[in-house]
Amino acid sequence: MSGVVAGFTVIFVVIAVGYIVARTGVLGAHGEFVLGRTVFFVATPALLFDTLSTSDLSVVFSSTLAITAVSASAIGVLAFVVARVRRRPAPEATVAALSACYVNAANLGIPIAVFVLGDASFVAPLLLFQIMVLSPVALGILDVTTSPGRASALSIVAAPFTNPIVLAGLAGLALAVTGVTLPAPVAEPFALLGAVSVPGALLAFGMSLRGARVLQRDGDTARSDVLLAAGLKTVALPVLTYVLARWVWGVEGEQLFAVVVIASLPTAQNVFVYASRYGRGVVLARDTGFVTTVLAIPLIAAVAALLT
Repeated sequence: MSGVVAGFTVIFVVIAVGYIVARTGVLGAHGEFVLGRTVFFVATPALLFDTLSTSDLSVVFSSTLAITAVSASAIGVLAFVVARVRRRPAPEATVAALSACYVNAANLGIPIAVFVLGDASFVAPLLLFQIMVLSPVALGILDVTTSPGRASALSIVAAPFTNPIVLAGLAGLALAVTGVTLPAPVAEPFALLGAVSVPGALLAFGMSLRGARVLQRDGDTARSDVLLAAGLKTVALPVLTYVLARWVWGVEGEQLFAVVVIASLPTAQNVFVYASRYGRGVVLARDTGFVTTVLAIPLIAAVAALLT
């Protein structure tokens, strides 16, 4: 548990710094907006390119990938359908789906995998699935449903491939598949820019909390929307992951513990960055991220007590 506490302490401190930055106004009235766009268009693509281009594909393409893909997809589709039944617009339903299934695998998953599981490679399959499947699908829907006019079939197909995050992920995966290694002077700028992604997203998230009323109705977002997304993320996703891993794929021991712990991580700050970029479902993403982060510590403690 010391590893879990250490990982979450780092996250909360950076979020608190973002809140202080917003309170003091040192970045001006548009600081959160500019920081969010910097993370979306520059830092996160660089991080994904750097991460995937150096990944070990033998570790990535494993049963863990299948388990996380099926469980996250099922919960995401369920959240989207429920949101649409509740008459939420497609962009807000997409953010709800991401809030329910997009796990904080980078800035929490990696340190917790190291401290708790002893191996960062446990997170690699989930990172690949989120980068190469969840992000393109969700960003494609957001691109199409927030653009003016009627979308053509070509624009729907092409939308994910005009997004910098998706393009960076594809480029990084292509290097990993072909085994091409970039010279250090070329690769290091991507690593340097990518290092801004995690703290930048957390700072922007902390800045968004200034004046926020968590779990209060705000525009089109009701408390029930946040609680539903948080409930699916906190309860349904880990439970479904356990059922699939244990009874469908026959996983036991350390790998079973690892996949359930990873599924128990809170909603990623990427969801807030995506929502902010398109200006839809921002409150839902922010509040779900906050609630699931608070609940993740006792949840992971319970998983550890039950599976170890």
